[in-house]
Amino acid sequence: LLYERHGEAAAVVQLKDLEVPKLGDCDVHVKMLAAPINPADINMIQGTYPLLSPLPAVGGNEGVGEVLEVGRRVAALQPGDWVIPADAGLGTWRTRAVFPEEMLLKVPSDIPVLCAATLSVNPCTAFRLLADFESLAPGDSVIQNAANSGVGQAVIQIARASGIRTINVVRDRPDLPKLVERLMALGADHVVTEDMLRKPEMKDIFKSIPRPRLALNCVGGKSTTEMLRHLQPKGTMVTYGGMAKQPVMVPVSAFIFRDTRLRGFWMTQWRKDHAQDQESVAAMMDALCQLIRRGQLTAPACTEVPLRDYRAALEASMKPFVSSKQILLF
Repeated sequence: LLYERHGEAAAVVQLKDLEVPKLGDCDVHVKMLAAPINPADINMIQGTYPLLSPLPAVGGNEGVGEVLEVGRRVAALQPGDWVIPADAGLGTWRTRAVFPEEMLLKVPSDIPVLCAATLSVNPCTAFRLLADFESLAPGDSVIQNAANSGVGQAVIQIARASGIRTINVVRDRPDLPKLVERLMALGADHVVTEDMLRKPEMKDIFKSIPRPRLALNCVGGKSTTEMLRHLQPKGTMVTYGGMAKQPVMVPVSAFIFRDTRLRGFWMTQWRKDHAQDQESVAAMMDALCQLIRRGQLTAPACTEVPLRDYRAALEASMKPFVSSKQILLF
């Protein structure tokens, strides 16, 4: 799926037949199995993302493929292995590709294909958000908005597996009871709407669990200010997205009297910073694959779409209150 200019995804992305390049000595021929449509993919096509591929570009930053053939100097991979992108910008929305070996990470092929296809962005982001900013222990709590996003669902499950409680904020919507039920089934301790953050009932939640030391913000605007009220003194709020397209508003009192810390996180930058630190990357992937094998981490709610229906999938992924991730199957 190729785009030659930036613009609305459904308008500029086209399905084209291209020749598969010749296999070089350090290259790997991959048959793609499945690839999701993520918000960052759409932003890259629109031209609004901080990282843009040179045009013409193939869409997709995430997915899983099977190795068909390897160049004679490729040591770590062999035919039949499953691989995912080592970094953003790979262009995963295609049936076949030849990639340099260092652009791929091997993953076990005994995990479900949808888990592997959605592994490199959201679960990794969730893992780092929970691990890198506050040292959380079993019984501690975390508050997050956009709790039904791919990252939100992964945070709920990874936290639950570590004994960490989650307070999950979602926007009010027509099918709210259904969404609450789904997040509780994933292991959420509490699910509240943005309006509830301002209500006295929030005090009841903190009778049974401690106030959070960590807040995860993917929205911005008013949602952020309301979440901050519930953070412990000296707590940290990490912003990793801005779905409301509004700035993060923080009262001065949060800094002076509660010494709140505000941080930011971008998975792409973490990968750049750890490009030479394969141990950290391997440890993270290993921990996530173990959780998947134990049934403690599942793929987000997915709608599987054949490649030929890509335009409908792109349009569906842009709709408001999307609860299901579109996954292209090749």
